[in-house]
Amino acid sequence: MATTDFIAAIELSSSKISGIAGKKNSDGSMQVLAYAREEASAFIHKGAIYNIDKTAQALTSIINKLEGQLNNSIAKVYVGIGGQSLRTVKNAVNRILEEEGIITQELIDSICDENLEIPLADMSVLDVAPQEYKIDNALQADPVGVAGKHITGHFLNIIARASLKKNLEHSFEQAKVEIADLFIAPTVLAHAVLSENELRSGCALVDLGADTTTITIYKNNILRYLSVLPLGGSTITRDITSLQMEEEDAEKLKLQYGNALYEEEEDTDTPAVCNLEDGRTIELSVLNNIIEARIEEILANVWNQLQLSGYEDKLFSGIVFTGGGSNLKNIEEAFRKLSKVDKIKTVKFVHNAVHGHTDNLKKDGMNNTLLGLLSTGNENCCLQETIKSPQQPAAVTKPGDIFEHDAVLLEQEPVARAAKAQREKEERERRDRERKEKENREREEKKRQKKEGPNWFGKTIERFTKEIFSDEE
Repeated sequence: MATTDFIAAIELSSSKISGIAGKKNSDGSMQVLAYAREEASAFIHKGAIYNIDKTAQALTSIINKLEGQLNNSIAKVYVGIGGQSLRTVKNAVNRILEEEGIITQELIDSICDENLEIPLADMSVLDVAPQEYKIDNALQADPVGVAGKHITGHFLNIIARASLKKNLEHSFEQAKVEIADLFIAPTVLAHAVLSENELRSGCALVDLGADTTTITIYKNNILRYLSVLPLGGSTITRDITSLQMEEEDAEKLKLQYGNALYEEEEDTDTPAVCNLEDGRTIELSVLNNIIEARIEEILANVWNQLQLSGYEDKLFSGIVFTGGGSNLKNIEEAFRKLSKVDKIKTVKFVHNAVHGHTDNLKKDGMNNTLLGLLSTGNENCCLQETIKSPQQPAAVTKPGDIFEHDAVLLEQEPVARAAKAQREKEERERRDRERKEKENREREEKKRQKKEGPNWFGKTIERFTKEIFSDEE
């Protein structure tokens, strides 16, 4: 049976493009009706689309797979945008009123519009997170209706390279897929995995992805900071390939034996090893030395971003890890050792209950953004077709002349045609006479000018002047 009411969403990450369709239940849970994915590492790097044609092909494949499972057509999809160039910049807009008065919505709208005029080289504003408004010396979250003379609006603009959004839109346009709405992927993820208490009291969400690591900070339910590092789980995998193996084998070793804080057992004389498919053996200490070196670099950069944000000591709910890279063993302890922060945890699934496709949507942190997009969408994405009631098609007849058999009209028709022809003839003759008269006047005028010579213009003026004065007399 065809499904006619659902929400559809697509996430484009560095390792894959994922599509989902489902429903939101009244109890807050989600029912997944369709799921599909395509590998994307060949044409998406660090969250940015580099090959529009291949991306469009993958999107078409995703839509076809979803529609096959739904047994219906998809009209539009919700999309998340992310990538290495995504970040936030602060901006403040000041206004001084002529006299103390009530802050109006029109004034706030004007301040918000001025904020969007911030000059950005090769960057564009994707979204704006208003912070607080300072009216005179007091901070206000909702300034409309407050009395004051001086107001300063503080904004956090989410920006990215202009090509990031442009290439994404071109890819969907080429795939003939309509975008219902474009969401900032890290903010969607934050609301999907963080609780209301964490968003309010202060929390840093660290999404360890394939090619990038995204740091998102919330305080008082407001986005305070967002930054993307060009390092991720794939960076570790590529480091492991230095042990003379393919990336696929390196990824398997990382997932099976990887440890962010590896310690060799002291009560054994033989070092622990792992066996490769080609018959070789590699010591776990050698493997994890490579992993530890890279994860230490990633975590050090994360901690540096938290310090740059100015909120490292205001995160009362601590730090939350998510994403595929958070599955690395002992990653929480490694960051605790580095930052001296005690309140650290890992969230591998969204806080809403999810039913359906449990085999594909494993609780490993890799589909949290996709599920967040499904939860954020609110419009039916099914293609609605107008169903016509079955009727016999009306016979198509050529329009007829209702007066064709009127005897009086038939007698009058030749007379009318003759009169019309006579009028047209007289009109032609009249135009010919006027044309010939005009040509004769022009010939006579040329002859007269030639006869009078160069003084013709002066004589004409003289004659014209005499005529005027004679009229006055």
